[in-house]
This record gives sequence, C-alpha cells and structure tokens, in this order.
Amino acid sequence: MAARLKVTQIKSKVSEKQNQRDTLRSLGLKRIGDTTVRPDDAQTRGYVRAVAHLVKVEEID
Repeated sequence: MAARLKVTQIKSKVSEKQNQRDTLRSLGLKRIGDTTVRPDDAQTRGYVRAVAHLVKVEEID
C-alpha cells in the first residue's frame, strides 16, 4: 500500500495571497480544521510546501 499524507488546515487563509488560497482549495481544504488524505507524491508535497505555514501534515500508512 502506498504512503499517504493527512493534511489539516490549522490557520486561516484570509490574509494570504490568492495563489496560496488556490493551493488550499486544490488540497481540498475549505476552513480551519478541515482534514484531507492525499497520496504521498511530488505534486502533493509541492502543494504542502507552498502552504506549510497554514497546514499540519502527518504521514499515515
């Protein structure tokens, strides 16, 4: 089974740039406390890196 990432939004996107808001939406996060599980691949890692100050990431099996 492939590794996956559990991504949780922990801060607001209100004062962030539009591209960071779009990245959160691409990850499937709409509000603080939302959690989504994504495959651990290069695309997801890039998204997470762009909004690292807004999200918490955990690796799950």
